[in-house]
Amino acid sequence: MQRDTVVFDLIQKELDRQRHGIELIASENFTSLQVMQAMGTVATNKYAEGYPGKRYYGGCEVVDEIETLAIERLKKVFNASWANVQPHSGAQANVAVFLACLKPGDKILGLDLSMGGHLTHGSPANFSGKNYQAFFYGVKKDSGLVDYEHLEETARREKPKLIICGASAYSRDWDYARIRAVADEVGALVMADIAHPAGLIASGLLNDPFDHCHIVTSTTHKTLRGPRGGIIMLRHDFENPFGIKDPKGNTRMMSALLDLAVFPGMQGGPLEHVIAAKAVAFGEILDGAFKQYGQQIIANAQAMATSFVNRGYQLISNGTDNHLMLIDLRNKNLTGKKAQETLDKAHITLNKNAVPFDDKSPFVTSGIRVGVPAVTTRGMKEAHMETVVSMIDKVLMNANDASVIESVKTEVKAFMQQFPLYPELG
Repeated sequence: MQRDTVVFDLIQKELDRQRHGIELIASENFTSLQVMQAMGTVATNKYAEGYPGKRYYGGCEVVDEIETLAIERLKKVFNASWANVQPHSGAQANVAVFLACLKPGDKILGLDLSMGGHLTHGSPANFSGKNYQAFFYGVKKDSGLVDYEHLEETARREKPKLIICGASAYSRDWDYARIRAVADEVGALVMADIAHPAGLIASGLLNDPFDHCHIVTSTTHKTLRGPRGGIIMLRHDFENPFGIKDPKGNTRMMSALLDLAVFPGMQGGPLEHVIAAKAVAFGEILDGAFKQYGQQIIANAQAMATSFVNRGYQLISNGTDNHLMLIDLRNKNLTGKKAQETLDKAHITLNKNAVPFDDKSPFVTSGIRVGVPAVTTRGMKEAHMETVVSMIDKVLMNANDASVIESVKTEVKAFMQQFPLYPELG
């Protein structure tokens, strides 16, 4: 078969796009070369339904070693007693938790999507809102911080079986102890979805959810800087308090129920080539240099937040504790959609995002979400954040001037030459 030049030419174009642009999407990052190399290996050829030592196919002795290594490394990263590395995504990790812990129609309580939550935390457009009774807490209008009083009030009134903490667009740390206290009061389990700040938590730079949350899920990209995928973890195993049993009617520990929920509950054969890449990424996290990376992420995010504030931008909660910030553009007379599309033309990539109490549709939005993990991976420091914000501001304040946008695009390309990406790829 001839080489498929059409596809590989497009892949080269994507590499060029990543190299020449400024990547500020908070959920994106650049993996190491060895993580990508692990994904592109013969492990993709192996079907391995089941778990190490308990597969439905033969010939799994090597992928058993790969998956076991990934599990053991992940447990060390988060000081967990059990982990499942098979979920194809963070969303599927959350699906598995719901399957293991709940029955259809049970009540759940999560952060409202319009306030920074995630689709899988109860959105009516998602399985979580379609199959379960979803209730929500939000953030305070004056501070932009999680409204724990509202969370507690709703939990006491509705008595959900699962309380979800975590977000896709929230720039502050979480009070996991307070959430666990009300969960114990109403008889609920707590699931922490740490997909965004996971790398900062792994480095000990943010509060540890494992001390207070029954189950923790995450993606493996974003601040963990691994391949795209999902994980589920327990620090302490426990018996499901709601009487959920396995398919044979047996009472099982939560770890066993979660394993069954992943396979055969919601997916078939695991992606062993991605699990190999996860193992590589977890090994990188165990290296002492990873904490320095996390510290640089926080320093960059705070420097960027200051630069935005100095230019009159309105940051939700007035700053950030983690890797991202949410910016309300209404005082700049811009929509999130306009900002995203205009910055794209200058090769600066971020995403439109609803802000709390937004008056525009989710397809337009009043805000943008900005994150620094990817530019930190490229080698940027605090001083570079001022340059980046200056270019963003120049584009947004001249959003209808094509010549200004084109000039910034040229600036961006020259600026990014200081921060080479995958030079080994030519």
